[in-house]
Amino acid sequence: MNTRHFLTLRDLSPEELDYLIQRAITLKQMQQRGEIYQPLKNRVLGMVFEKSSTRTRVSFETGMVHFGGHAIFLSPRDTQLGRGEPIEDSARVLSSMVDIIMIRTYEHSKLERFAAYSRVPVINALTDQFHPCQLLADVQTFVEQRGSIRGRTVAWIGDGNNMCHSYINAAEQFGFRLHIAAPEGFGPDPALVARGGDIHLFAHPAEAVTNADLVVTDVWASMGQEDEQAERERAFRDYQVTPELMAQAKDDALFMHCLPAHRGEEVAAEVIDGPQSVVWQEAENRLHSQKALLEFLLLGRRDRP
Repeated sequence: MNTRHFLTLRDLSPEELDYLIQRAITLKQMQQRGEIYQPLKNRVLGMVFEKSSTRTRVSFETGMVHFGGHAIFLSPRDTQLGRGEPIEDSARVLSSMVDIIMIRTYEHSKLERFAAYSRVPVINALTDQFHPCQLLADVQTFVEQRGSIRGRTVAWIGDGNNMCHSYINAAEQFGFRLHIAAPEGFGPDPALVARGGDIHLFAHPAEAVTNADLVVTDVWASMGQEDEQAERERAFRDYQVTPELMAQAKDDALFMHCLPAHRGEEVAAEVIDGPQSVVWQEAENRLHSQKALLEFLLLGRRDRP
């Protein structure tokens, strides 16, 4: 099997992504039934973190334990990565010792350079440009709650950040319509928007969420942007997802947020803690969707068990 990387959603075909969603649902059901399934015995996942994490670290590490394998946590403080070793050298060495590597870092180009010199699969666990693993969990959650996302309308409210960019990729790969409402100067990469897909930009959140099946947002200041917090609070003050905004979407619309969330900023407490919110299912599904991804990259498709 050729080495496959997962740096963005575009690294897999739409058909492969659909398989991953269904496989994640199957693996979740197996775990809920208490079935022991350990296809990755004696396999090792190297986890490289240059950004802090809760859900990403716990989900990947737990997934490897469930699969009978092991995960090694690596931070810049503990490795030569933080002391200036060339990325190419680190990639060569790490990929000679572990079976698969996930990286959570800042520059997407750094991840691409690492993957180019790795002999094992590399997974993007978040960069400043993309967060594809989160989209697997989001789509899985929607499918579990409402069925296929193909042909549906998703509204993204807020910063045109890495999550927004991955939703743009997801719209193309999973076949849904994406409405984006971001303040002027904070929109997504125009090149991504222009590349294709059913993508529509709106100046006002109410226009974007009209008749939406799913409303999604994220923090106003991501990791590394903390010094912009005050400026961003001013720019985004009209982009909070409130009950009034959700009322413009379909009656059965869902709300998602990749977490951590700031109640009273990007989302009202009444929304994230309300009946339309599926953020806790979404967070749990990071475990199941990433297990499906690990299995696929290392073993290919598995029709059984």
